Amino acid sequence: MASHPDHAAAGRRAGTDPDASTGTLEDVLRGVGPRLKDLRQRRDVTLAELSSATGISVSTLSRLESGLRRPTLELLLPLAREHGVQLDELVDAPVTGDPRVHARPFVRAGRTFVPLTRRPGGQRAYKMIVPPSTDEPRLRTHEGHEWLYVLSGRIRLLLGDHDLVLRDGEVAEFDTRLPHWIGNPGPRDAEVLTLFGPQGERMHVRARSGSSDQGDEPATT
Repeated sequence: MASHPDHAAAGRRAGTDPDASTGTLEDVLRGVGPRLKDLRQRRDVTLAELSSATGISVSTLSRLESGLRRPTLELLLPLAREHGVQLDELVDAPVTGDPRVHARPFVRAGRTFVPLTRRPGGQRAYKMIVPPSTDEPRLRTHEGHEWLYVLSGRIRLLLGDHDLVLRDGEVAEFDTRLPHWIGNPGPRDAEVLTLFGPQGERMHVRARSGSSDQGDEPATT
């Protein structure tokens, strides 16, 4: 039996209109593309670089950002991971009024990174846990500056011609255009607070090589 028009109107007023939830979902999905583009541009990352890091084709990424491709969980999970944000920040605006950062640690090349800042772009703060290693140092250079503070353990810093060992409470700040490398001489894990600019984050936190035990091995500092 057909529903009475008054009943349908009452249902809409009561919030039971089936079209309402569909409209809300479509509005949410339409907002994903602009957020993805904003996140990528804040990090100064090209579509080609993001494609290489996530395994998603450049054309798919472009269509996602422009709203021509419907976002799926399969696409959004690697993008959220790469951008260093929670999934709900991609599909809806973040909750306002709560200043706490709900960090989700991740591992790169055997090092654990705990994000301490929420928004991409500019300086990013991390707590980094560096296990002891006997790997051969590989000095690298890139644009920017880095700052680190040793919370516990020991950190070996090779910087140009300098070979330094930093201990609890010591701080280092340097121009990353100088060849540099950071490692842990042991005997236990070292905990470090560090600040990366966009270039440093892309080099040390986001970069990947062909293989690793975790599947995500960066160019180590």
